Amino acid sequence: MNKDVKTLAESVERRALAKRNSRVHPEGGTQCLPESEVGLERVGEAAMDRTVRFNNLLHHVTVDRLREAYFALNRKAVPGVDGVDWQGYGEGLDEKLVDLHQRIHTGRYRAKPVERIWRLKADGQKRPIGNTSVEDKVVQKALVWVLEAIYEKDFLGFSYGFRPGRSQHSALDALYMAITTRKVSWVLDADVAGFFDAIDHSWLQRFLRHRIADPRVLRLIEQMLTAGVVEEGQWQATQKGVPQGAVISPMLSNIYLHYVLDTWVHAWRKQRARGDVYVVRYADDFVVGLQYQEDGERLMAALQERLARFGLSLHSKKTRLIEFGRFAASNRAERGLDKPESFVFLGFTHSCGRTRKGRFAVHRRSHAGRQRELLQKIKIWLKKNACIPIGHQGRWLQQVVRGYYQYHAVPGNNDALQRLRREVNRYWLRTLRRRSQKHKLPWSRMQRFVKRWIPSVRILHPYPNKRFAF
Repeated sequence: MNKDVKTLAESVERRALAKRNSRVHPEGGTQCLPESEVGLERVGEAAMDRTVRFNNLLHHVTVDRLREAYFALNRKAVPGVDGVDWQGYGEGLDEKLVDLHQRIHTGRYRAKPVERIWRLKADGQKRPIGNTSVEDKVVQKALVWVLEAIYEKDFLGFSYGFRPGRSQHSALDALYMAITTRKVSWVLDADVAGFFDAIDHSWLQRFLRHRIADPRVLRLIEQMLTAGVVEEGQWQATQKGVPQGAVISPMLSNIYLHYVLDTWVHAWRKQRARGDVYVVRYADDFVVGLQYQEDGERLMAALQERLARFGLSLHSKKTRLIEFGRFAASNRAERGLDKPESFVFLGFTHSCGRTRKGRFAVHRRSHAGRQRELLQKIKIWLKKNACIPIGHQGRWLQQVVRGYYQYHAVPGNNDALQRLRREVNRYWLRTLRRRSQKHKLPWSRMQRFVKRWIPSVRILHPYPNKRFAF
């Protein structure tokens, strides 16, 4: 909101400490935290004073923290340019970590280039993904924990992406509460075009120096940014951007947007807005709820100028101001217009609707494009693995469908989930029937396979107003 009062959508998300940190100091005895943990706690306490700059941070990157970072990595990740996977790096781990620690603290550590691959997106475009070496991931993970101790005190309440104790559903629920309980009549659905590839290195270094005065840490980050990329065996220099897929990229992107967007829009809504303004941001995708249309138009124009100053721009096809909220349908009907437009945020299509009792509600349904993409993946996999045992097929399908439910099983999305389940069953039945030309698999027998392997639809996430009712 543009007043100095915390909004429900933002205040309910209590600020989390950096991961693995405690609010209470250890008192001594057998249950004390390790000294390195206490050190990060003290960094977090000092960071409460936002004028403090930290000039001695690298000593928090210890051998123990590097070891903890190694075991926190994804063990199934694709190897980087050196071809070493997680298991391979773990052979002789202690010796490798001691050597890595020495190289970091003596300035001999050099980040390896990132191997670039291209992944097809749901809209048909390609997204560059960077495969980082395991050793670089270990260093980045340890450094992220040090940076979290500082910047979790700086980041604002409406920032949800890649932060400890927060998730996509935290952002979705905060948006739901803002629209349904506050004065929101317009929604600015915004997306930064090619954000991760457009981050300006010089601006990022300037932002980091606001809080970090340790030249060794700044040099480490600079190495990670300028290590270059390898594509089809050819090395290319990186003049801007951070590699998507690198462990440290989410933290650096949050720092960049904190100074470019968050602090600016927070000041704008307090000083320039005529009505209430609510913001929910997850990485480079953010939504602004506004009371008045003119505030939305002025904000969008000012936002374009602000982002252009730092080498960023709004995605022309994904950024728009729409009429949305409790009175949007009735107001548009009075003017002879169609029902309010919908918008997509974090994989869900949001639209204006009503409950069975006639009250306003925000309907959230799985984005059709994402569901089609998943079904196409399942169809291709079944075609390639048509002859493997039914149990192997069932276990794979069970894992995929259950993973989809874990994210998409929100109230009001039951129809979309049932549709996905029906299509999966149909694809599987077709695949099994093609295995034999003599015997056609009856549906009565197929139902036994479905009951055993394909999870039933069940809503896993509570209604947002129930989660916030504490």
